[in-house]
Amino acid sequence: MPRGTKQLTLVGYDVMLADVARVIEDARRAAVRSVNALMTATYWFVGWRIVELEQRGKARADYGEALLERLSADLTEHFGRGFSVRNLRQMRAFYTAWPNRQTLSADSETARPTKLVPRIRQTLSAESGPSSVSFSLPWSHYTRLLQVQNPLARKFYEAEALRGGWSVRQLDRQIGSKFYERTALSRKKAAMMRKGQIAKPEDIVSPEEAIKDPYVLEFLDLKDEYSETEAEEALIRHLETFLLELGGDFSFVGRQRRLRVGDTWYRVDLLFFHRRLRCLVIIDLKLGKFTHADAGQMHLYLNYAREHWTLRGENPPVGLILCAEKDHAMAKYALDGLTNKILAAEYKTALPKEQRLVEEIEKTRRQLEARGARPRRR
Repeated sequence: MPRGTKQLTLVGYDVMLADVARVIEDARRAAVRSVNALMTATYWFVGWRIVELEQRGKARADYGEALLERLSADLTEHFGRGFSVRNLRQMRAFYTAWPNRQTLSADSETARPTKLVPRIRQTLSAESGPSSVSFSLPWSHYTRLLQVQNPLARKFYEAEALRGGWSVRQLDRQIGSKFYERTALSRKKAAMMRKGQIAKPEDIVSPEEAIKDPYVLEFLDLKDEYSETEAEEALIRHLETFLLELGGDFSFVGRQRRLRVGDTWYRVDLLFFHRRLRCLVIIDLKLGKFTHADAGQMHLYLNYAREHWTLRGENPPVGLILCAEKDHAMAKYALDGLTNKILAAEYKTALPKEQRLVEEIEKTRRQLEARGARPRRR
């Protein structure tokens, strides 16, 4: 409650508040569903356009991957993120796996794509609402289903996800646990399927999380900068300011930068460029104890950055893991991947001392706790 607001006692107020909150939450979920339906129809159309019109039904166009590379470059220039060659391959695979979708029109299941295209275009125009698009699952579900190689298993998971309203987390969990195979072998299939419909707490996706879905942000070409807690946001912003004030070596590149490895999304807390070392510096903040998994994840970030973010003439990126566990902080540079020992020594000389970073984390954490903003583990 904002400061200065008096506590009012009104008959029926709690009921009104709960009703308004429910309407807002339902509206947010509906907005995400609408965006996902349009996004899925759009990507299906892109896949159809590549396969049917450019490749004439062949596995690849006569001129090979040059088509996807040129299309990727042109679409990225026009629309921003979301149209990498890899993503276009995924759209092509999406159409190939679901070539005749009754959900795209009121026609029969045998309707050909040429009859469906005008309908898709119409649904993507301002003349018709998103309700006319009827892809029943979000795009994130279809990207996960594409990883299922067995067509029968894929169809099973799609049907169960539709029947049970599975979130993408629940779908991922069921695929990972071989739910299809276990159900097929079970003598009590009905009981297995009833049990499979029960969601676990970790399967739930809140409206806020759904809105921040990387696929949605990518499709709408929106910035993806957010933190999980007030304390995390405060720590990241303070560290950003602290590093920039150390001197002219650090140049800010981005905050909460998303990267995608396979079909898994990750988030880098801070990304800098060190002018003297001529390399990217990836910073990952952990509000908990340092683990070997943190080091492995940082090396994954470094490998990705080396391939996708490093420009010609720049040195390999360096990682910095910062842990802000209560009563203990630590800072550790990830330099193990540097094959050039002279360069590694130069990195250690030019970068801020780890102990200085630890002291800054501890000081900032104490200030945050004094203000009541307590970090949580993640």
